[in-house]
Amino acid sequence: MRAGAHNFIALSQPVIVDCGAGVQLLCQHTPPRSERMRRVAVIIHGWEGSADSTYLLSSADKLWKEGYRIVRVNLRDHGNSHHLNEDMFHSCRLDEVIGAVRWVQQVFTDEQLYLCGFSLGGNFALRITARAAAEDLSIGGVVAVCPVLDPACTLAALDNGAFIYRYYFLKKWRASLEKKKAAFPLRYDFAHLKRFNTLTEMTDYFVRHYTEYTSLQSYLQGYALTGNRLLDLQTPAHILLAEDDPVIPVADISKVEASDYLQVVQSRYGGHGGFINGYDLHSWVDDYIVDSFAGSDTCS
Repeated sequence: MRAGAHNFIALSQPVIVDCGAGVQLLCQHTPPRSERMRRVAVIIHGWEGSADSTYLLSSADKLWKEGYRIVRVNLRDHGNSHHLNEDMFHSCRLDEVIGAVRWVQQVFTDEQLYLCGFSLGGNFALRITARAAAEDLSIGGVVAVCPVLDPACTLAALDNGAFIYRYYFLKKWRASLEKKKAAFPLRYDFAHLKRFNTLTEMTDYFVRHYTEYTSLQSYLQGYALTGNRLLDLQTPAHILLAEDDPVIPVADISKVEASDYLQVVQSRYGGHGGFINGYDLHSWVDDYIVDSFAGSDTCS
């Protein structure tokens, strides 16, 4: 994929965005191929991914070739950004990602803004869009691919499902925490990391020691999309789910109250963001995102 997106990557430039309250996020900006379309897409990766994750680059390159300006956001402590903020990342840090989106809107004032996110990034994108009116953000449309819906169920699926998923995320998270420790050695000591065998145990520890939340349950509820969390949507929103997703239980969508602005597509197959179509292993997600943004224009 990186070879296929060579031109897109070559034109991308890092930018450190002031998100307010002293928070900085590392983003990658790619100018449009022409100035005719006047659209900018903000794309957010999944947990322990980055702005350079293969799945994100694929969709970003597709949108760029369609004429969009692209801003790829690294969430706090993702990509090579562990040194930018002393406090650790957690999934309820919504305000700073809103700050990054606000920066995009303020810099590219005459371009229509769109949001796209994958997994946890999809969760962030939907929460941002639900708060768009209150935050004075003008969002033309949002696409969330396999977004985290009920974090408690996702955590249980990771811990109780195939070992490979739990192992992957534990390994990635531990490596990320070691980078955080290296950036702020006087603040953090993670010598006990290997004692945690499940993501539930590890998340519970870090919630109680490094966030303002007093319990794992209150933290997980803090970024859940269940109940009426998306009822304030005033922008066309598209959710793509897979019935065979090992990370996001598709049944969780039944816990999300319906909104006139929300369209949900459930695919029988797709895994966690794969959605492979044909023997060439091409994913149809990229086309889905482009078509969804185009469809948002007709609905708004």
